[in-house]
Amino acid sequence: MNILIVDDDILVSTSLKTILESDSSIKVVGIGSNGIQAVTLYEETKPDVLLMDIRMKEMNGLDAASQILKTSPDARILLLTTFLDDEYIIKALRLGAKGYLLKQDYESLIPAIKAVASGQTVFGHEIVAKIPDLLQSSTSFNYESYHISQREFNIIELIADGKSNKEIANQLFLSEGTVRNYLSNILDKLNLRDRTQLAVFYYQHL
Repeated sequence: MNILIVDDDILVSTSLKTILESDSSIKVVGIGSNGIQAVTLYEETKPDVLLMDIRMKEMNGLDAASQILKTSPDARILLLTTFLDDEYIIKALRLGAKGYLLKQDYESLIPAIKAVASGQTVFGHEIVAKIPDLLQSSTSFNYESYHISQREFNIIELIADGKSNKEIANQLFLSEGTVRNYLSNILDKLNLRDRTQLAVFYYQHL
């Protein structure tokens, strides 16, 4: 498993490399120190997982993640930070990052990376505890201002409820192709990347 590490503290980077490579299945293929390097190194190394700090000079981790995901939507990015900041958590969720861990949570690092590499989404215990409050505290959202029709809103609700395209099609008496077209239009209108981001967006704006 190839891992790219990006952190502006070289001591942290080297410590992370040592921790990760204590597992024989993990190889660190590159180390960067800012978001600009993260974008370049990601293209060069194509790692299985990008482990990246958030607060960095020149370009922060969230902006770098956003740029990487635009060209590589399947990128598996695990954000690592010392900051338990509500705004960071919301942005990480909306971007489609595959995980958000606190740096002091070293014991969870290797299991988290393996989970992210397998396609799972991972958030540290402290972050998971905050998510319900973050979602409940969001204000009402005017979907009409984004030209979301009633039918599209119904589809958003069903996606947020975990329904597949086939289940949505059966419930709304549509074809799966029509549901896919609706979903594509919804994502474009709300400037979101996939159905996971859409579900998070819905709960943030209840």
